[in-house]
Amino acid sequence: MSGEVLGAGGKEFQRVLDRLRERLSDGTYVVGSRLATQRNLAGEFGVSRDTIQRVLRVLTGEGWIEARQGSGARVVKVSRVHSAGPAAERVHLGKLIDQTFERPEVTLDVALLTSESLDAHVRLQADRIQSREIHPQRIAVRVLLPSESLSLPYPRAKGNPQDPRPQERLRSITRAHTQSLHRVLRELQSEGLVPSVTVEIRRVPLVPTFKLYLLNGVTALYGPYEVVERRILLDDGEEVEVVDVVGLGSDLIHYVKDGAPGAESQGSRFVRSMESWFNSCWELLAE
Repeated sequence: MSGEVLGAGGKEFQRVLDRLRERLSDGTYVVGSRLATQRNLAGEFGVSRDTIQRVLRVLTGEGWIEARQGSGARVVKVSRVHSAGPAAERVHLGKLIDQTFERPEVTLDVALLTSESLDAHVRLQADRIQSREIHPQRIAVRVLLPSESLSLPYPRAKGNPQDPRPQERLRSITRAHTQSLHRVLRELQSEGLVPSVTVEIRRVPLVPTFKLYLLNGVTALYGPYEVVERRILLDDGEEVEVVDVVGLGSDLIHYVKDGAPGAESQGSRFVRSMESWFNSCWELLAE
């Protein structure tokens, strides 16, 4: 999860962070490529080098890039979406979210550890709506998150698993992005840009082991959280080694209801099973 909560760096900081994350998830950057210099990035986005440096620190903390003195920032991870279809086509999460919001009716059912990645994607789509690039008429979002009272196995400090600060930080990040998600979508309705908007967030007493996106009732994106060791910066300024999971940028498998006649395809069966799982948790377990 990211090292700075939403709002800590201001709107320009968040705008640049969202755009670079988008490039890391839509195929613009590949592993091994280098980002533009800090000076060039500052010029492109019209922000200070200090803002760029803070953005790069977050991307480094999330594991997207590796920054070395004198050699710039090298991409070490990108978001990969693997098609489960027979054609094994190459797809990108950013493009799939784009296509979802290009429909008149947008439905998103999402199960995640935090709302951070979803918030980032929704803010990018809100920019497209505000610029009149796309014109959805209805947006319905449902989000399943783990209960705040649940003791999670990650993130936990190595050598001191009882330290409450990593999970307090996780809850703080989740609250900030959940509030942002509500605000961004409600503003689209209050400004008359989208006639109908609903946002519901419920919590379940389950430890998330995977992330799931269900898009417009026809597409499922599914990926397990990979457990890793990494360093994070706590709210009190201390840097600690933790056992955590890869969230932003984790690999996903792409399944689609293909509408093939006769026997139901593997993709269709998977989407239907995930829809049933989500709805059962939403109705029977969620708080």
